[in-house]
Amino acid sequence: MTYIETLGANAKASEKALRCASTSGKDKALSAIAEALENRTEEILSANGKDLAAAEKNGMSAAMQDRLRLTKERIKGISDGVRDVIKLDDPIGSADSGSVRPNGMRITKVRVPLGVIGIIFESRPNVTVDAAVLCLKAGNVVILRGGKEAYNSNKTLCNIMREAITSCGFPADAIQFVDDTTREVTAQLMKCNRYLDVLIPRGGAGLIRAVKENASVPVIETGVGNCHVFVDETADLEMAVNIVDNGKTQRPSVCNAVESLLVHEKIADKALPLIKKRLDEHNVEFRGCEKTAAILGECVVPAAEEDYATEFLDYIISVKVVSGIDEAIEHISKYSTGHSECIVTNSLANAEKFKNEIDAAAVYVNASTRFTDGGMFGFGAEIGISTQKLHARGPMGLRELTSMKYLIDGNGQIR
Repeated sequence: MTYIETLGANAKASEKALRCASTSGKDKALSAIAEALENRTEEILSANGKDLAAAEKNGMSAAMQDRLRLTKERIKGISDGVRDVIKLDDPIGSADSGSVRPNGMRITKVRVPLGVIGIIFESRPNVTVDAAVLCLKAGNVVILRGGKEAYNSNKTLCNIMREAITSCGFPADAIQFVDDTTREVTAQLMKCNRYLDVLIPRGGAGLIRAVKENASVPVIETGVGNCHVFVDETADLEMAVNIVDNGKTQRPSVCNAVESLLVHEKIADKALPLIKKRLDEHNVEFRGCEKTAAILGECVVPAAEEDYATEFLDYIISVKVVSGIDEAIEHISKYSTGHSECIVTNSLANAEKFKNEIDAAAVYVNASTRFTDGGMFGFGAEIGISTQKLHARGPMGLRELTSMKYLIDGNGQIR
């Protein structure tokens, strides 16, 4: 039996305990996790420090180091997120629909756990906790394979959570950490159909593409966010500046950050200098079209075709001046990854046109794309942002980590 098969067998052995657990039992385990994370903050920071030192030595970008970094405040935020999950309604056992057939059979459609979930993710240690606690609340067992850049942080967090849930009577193997970050072991996880019910990749385009192309386990695709803001000719320019600034600079290394800016040609002369002045505070690099360069000057790097298709995850933004909403929609439709798209406008007609014609998991009117997040949507933590259309789309909370089962009650009916 391979290393991954051993983890899978352990997960399957733990599945019934989670599937049949009461809401109160699961919430008690979550509370123990939240308390343990806070009590062992220094231990977590020590492990994270090792990862940060290695990241700096290996030349990781400042934006990606920020993605990796944990602080006392961030750990407190992670613990608070666990407590937010406790407050959420348990979806397991809830009835979605039901009917009584003409022959007297009673059919009820109820929510059940997916089972054993494998998650492959990069950089952000908070994902380790978010994923584990959401899976636990929804009655699922989880196998976590984090990136090598966060190895020490992830391992420490997993060990803390395993100890916490065992103190509440749950098997430690309900939460497992893949201790081997080699490609060979990751490939085994992608093909572990015997034990895994679903695999969720959470990270950059390369990771997600690799999982999609190599996995035989069913995959829920998440994460790649080439997100756009279109500033319409009727836009409030102060609002537009604030939305673009927040979307690009508040945390550029995340999937709901803005990567591309489109500006209506009728207001580009006014809007672009205002936006650039704000983004200059963060030294954001502009890669723009000829019209953008004509307005802003030599500071604009000529945009190549690939720039409009790139998720930079850095202080870089692609810019294009467009003739109107139709060209904006055409551009977004060509380059969007289906994550989050925004229009800034005071035109009700254009707002409705944008909402109707843009095909993305989240479509915004006059609000930052940074809100595409499980917490911001009221789901507590999230397992990721699904950019596909089957099973789940958008921020994935508890409900998206469940499947359905039909319960049929009869009194001797035969066909």
